Amino acid sequence: MRLLLLLSVFDVCWAQYDPRTKCGRTSIVHLFEWRWDDIALECERYLAPNGFGGVQVSPPNENAVINNPLRPWWERYQPVSYKICSRSGSEDEFRAMVKRCNDVGVNIYVDAVVNHMCGKDVSAGTSSTCGSYYNPGSRDFPAVPYSGWDFNDGKCQTSSGEIENYNDANQVRDCRLSGLLDLALEKDYVRSTIAAYLNHLISIGVAGFRIDASKHMWPGDMKAFLDKLNNLNTSWFPEGSRPFIYQEVIDLGGEAIHSSDYFGNGRVTEFKYGAKLGTVIRKWDGEKMAYLKNWGEGWSFMPSDKALVFVDNHDNQRGHGAGGASILTFWDARLYKMAVGFMLAHPYGFPRVMSSFKWPRYFENGKDVNDWVGPPNDNGTIKQVTINADTTCGNDWVCEHRWRQIRNMVIFRNVVNGQSLTNWWDNGSNQIAFGRGNKGFIVFNNDDWALNSNLQTGLPAGTYCDVISGDKSDNDCTGIQVHVGNDGRAYFSICNSAEDPFIAIHVNAKL
Repeated sequence: MRLLLLLSVFDVCWAQYDPRTKCGRTSIVHLFEWRWDDIALECERYLAPNGFGGVQVSPPNENAVINNPLRPWWERYQPVSYKICSRSGSEDEFRAMVKRCNDVGVNIYVDAVVNHMCGKDVSAGTSSTCGSYYNPGSRDFPAVPYSGWDFNDGKCQTSSGEIENYNDANQVRDCRLSGLLDLALEKDYVRSTIAAYLNHLISIGVAGFRIDASKHMWPGDMKAFLDKLNNLNTSWFPEGSRPFIYQEVIDLGGEAIHSSDYFGNGRVTEFKYGAKLGTVIRKWDGEKMAYLKNWGEGWSFMPSDKALVFVDNHDNQRGHGAGGASILTFWDARLYKMAVGFMLAHPYGFPRVMSSFKWPRYFENGKDVNDWVGPPNDNGTIKQVTINADTTCGNDWVCEHRWRQIRNMVIFRNVVNGQSLTNWWDNGSNQIAFGRGNKGFIVFNNDDWALNSNLQTGLPAGTYCDVISGDKSDNDCTGIQVHVGNDGRAYFSICNSAEDPFIAIHVNAKL
């Protein structure tokens, strides 16, 4: 009886780290700025059949409509109420999406903006995605409702009311971030109001939350509203299931606030992951892929079971947030596919794949002055995600998750789930290979010369399809074939000028 009680307590304590994905699915995708109708369709036609475990969706709540500049992507992070009413669709459309995705085993994770309301300089009125009145100047948000009593204006100790020093934890958590009105999360009314919003989403069927700007909230205040959350909807989740929590905390070192401050609340975004991996794959600062042998905690990252990892996100692919110029994105497609392939092959952390839209980049003094541009739209209305004959996306949607190499590595990760990293090989430079138990093997050539090596794969003998250059189709390969001998060894040849200079094989791609 005591053992059962201890196991029950242990399960509850660790519940917020569990993404609750179905059927051994081990990755999620951020469908940034997609409409709810398009996400529902994508769950059914593509994500579920290809083993994706879930979708991070853009903030669904009402936000201020910003017209200078014209409808930027960041207006979604300017809340004016917690009504489910955004550029992506109505509450009815959101409910339909959640049901359709859950029905095919694809979870929905909401980007929750609860640290703040809209900026102090946003004009008062009803220019919002639901038409609710708001007045940032008087701190009046009647559609919530919030008033001047619910903000940290009196608590912030800087003369400007803004964060002025990131080495002062009090400023970072009690002052305004870029003018955004900072909520007083120490107050039970504010905590309860936020919990009510999140519980409404849980009742609809969402599986968890990315908590935006967690770094700017006290961990104890966050715990207070997270403890008020209900269990997940039993229409799709086992009784007693807790929401998955992952917190946006930018910690590259050298500041007062650390990722570890937030471990008690759930997983945390490991921003060092994409910054360091980009540096390695770009071969900057003398870095080599051979150094990835102890990737993860050996690189001073947080523990794997606390980490949400990604190559890029919607902020740093635009130069915002953390990572700087080393961050790899779809604009560097060849290197980007290698980085995402490595992330999905390596066991460290829980991975999120990015799915983006294009914008007209224009640089002045090294800065992209169009980094504000919002999603593809017609007069402010988000465009449909159209699908081309080759399964890629149109209408300026990039859809990296539909690139064959990334899709097939999502499947690879599912196949090798639970297997340890084995049979590491490197040439001391930028050619590496490693296996995942006896289920999969991957080889990279990021050197300026060809790779030609006979390597121990750990896989059963047979002929395998490389899932990077093609697919297994019936009992044939549309790309490269790899022959594994009775001793588990196989010969790999990768030209340094190959469009995709890596090869991946797994047991489900065996002829």
